[in-house]
Formats: sequence, C-alpha cells, structure tokens
Amino acid sequence: MEAEDFARAGLRLAERVGPRTPALWYATGVMIEVLLARGRTAEAERVARDHDFGEPFPATVTIPDCETVHAALLLATGRAEEAAAALADIGRRLEPRGKRNPSCSPWQLHLALAEAATTSPAKALATAQDAVARARQYGAPSAIGQALRVTAEVSEGADRIKLLEESVDWLDQSPAAYELARSLVALGAALRRTERHAEAAEHLYRGLETAQDCGADGLVEEARAELAAAGLRPRALHTADGNSLTARERAAAGATVRGLDPAAVLGVDATAASRLLSAVYRKLGTDRSGLALALGDPGEPGDPAETSGAADPLG
Repeated sequence: MEAEDFARAGLRLAERVGPRTPALWYATGVMIEVLLARGRTAEAERVARDHDFGEPFPATVTIPDCETVHAALLLATGRAEEAAAALADIGRRLEPRGKRNPSCSPWQLHLALAEAATTSPAKALATAQDAVARARQYGAPSAIGQALRVTAEVSEGADRIKLLEESVDWLDQSPAAYELARSLVALGAALRRTERHAEAAEHLYRGLETAQDCGADGLVEEARAELAAAGLRPRALHTADGNSLTARERAAAGATVRGLDPAAVLGVDATAASRLLSAVYRKLGTDRSGLALALGDPGEPGDPAETSGAADPLG
C-alpha cells in the first residue's frame, strides 16, 4: 500500500545517511509502525533487528518516539512485561518535558494494554482513562477515538460497547482510517458476543471494508473471522477511490462548510450523513477544521433531489 511504499523509500534514503543517525531512527520507527498496522509483526521485528533499533536510544527528539515504537513492538510480540517496564520508563522521561499529547506520543495507550496483560485490570483502566482525559484536553478526534478504543479494550461489561460506540463517533470525524477500522471491528466483535448479530454485522462489514482500503491485512482477517463466527459471509469488497469524492460526499462536505445540516440537505438520516462525512475526511486527509481549505471551492451543496434516496450511505 501507499504508506508502506513511502516508508520503504524513506528508509532507503535514511540508510544512505548512516547507521544510528536521527534520520535512520525516524525512518525505521515509521517503517515498524506501518508493518505493525498491517499485521506483519515478524517483518517489523526483522526491520528492527537489521537496523539496530534498540538500546541505547538517541538523545535527539524523534517523531514517532523511538522508545515508544520499540515498546509497542515488544507488546506486539508478546513480551508484555518488558513492554510495561519500558513504557513506564518512557512516561517518567516524557512527563517532566510536558509531552502529554497522546497524538504525538501514545505511550500511555500501549502501557494500558501492557498493564492489562501483566498486572491488575484496575491499573490498566486508570492509565487508559488518563489517556482519554489528555486526548480530550488537546481535542483531536483521532486521538480521542483511539484512546476510547484502548479504554474499551481494558474495560468489561456494558461499558465496553458504550466506549467503542463513542470511539467510532469520534473517529468518523477524523481522517484516521486505520484507527476507525480498528474501532469498528472491535465494536462489531463486542456486539456479536452479546448476541446482537444484526448490529454487529453492520459494523464488521464496514470495518472490513475500511481495513481493506487502508491495507491493514491483519485487521481484515480479524474482521473476516468475526463475521464467520457470527455465521455471516464477507461481502465482495471494493477499493475506495482515494482521489475523488462521490457527488453525495461532495454535497455533504459542501453543506458542512456552509454551516448547513448535511442530513437535511441530502434528505438522509444523521447516521448516513455522518458516514458520508467520515469518507470525506479519510479521502481528503483532514477533519472538520480543515475541510474548507481541502475542498477549495466546494460549489453548491447540491440538489437534494439529485443526491438523496435509498442509495448506499457510504456513497
């Protein structure tokens, strides 16, 4: 997929700069994150090993934070105790520097998952809830949605579904396709386990298509397994055109920029309008705050008679 191609090109350029240079630390960290997102953990391990991605870590600031990426790799390979210790150290290093934004350094999210696997659920839940509070403080929908999903993962009972529903709502307002796919699949799985199969199917199908569109192969297989467990077959997948908006998506975006209610303009319900805007944000790589700039001249919102109806709400 495109992200992996860019990451590999960047890694090749960084290799020419030299070993253990800031450029190579940065490029290797990005490559590992992409591979983990695609479900290729063994390959991520090889990249880390081949590029000496481990202690001692650089004193220079890198984004993504090298130590956090390394700890995430430890967690992904089942070394939860090592990951928890490393992430606690990272927190002690970053806190005095004021590095509290989970968008820049999501160490707390990884720590909550590591704590859930090694210590008490209560401690993991407290860590995750603190991450949600910090994400809300900074206000990025993608960070809030991601933190809510992790909180759901370390929670139990009805709270889990409520947190995942809120996570999806926030991520629908962001361009973070991979995180949205993760929350959709997690919500579908949670609903399936409570015998709410019709609702589960809706989220699982949507999560499957979103995961496929962003190349998250491991998540695609997880969604397929959940659908099979619910006695359902995956629908034929289509590849989203990331370079253009459908007429309905553009109409919803134009209405939103003008301060109008896209659901009213298009003659659809709020859920359908939300999904149209979610597709817009993912395709344009922005959220509500950058929508007008990304559209340029959005034109008229469109004639409701031409854009409303019973068509697929995803466009």
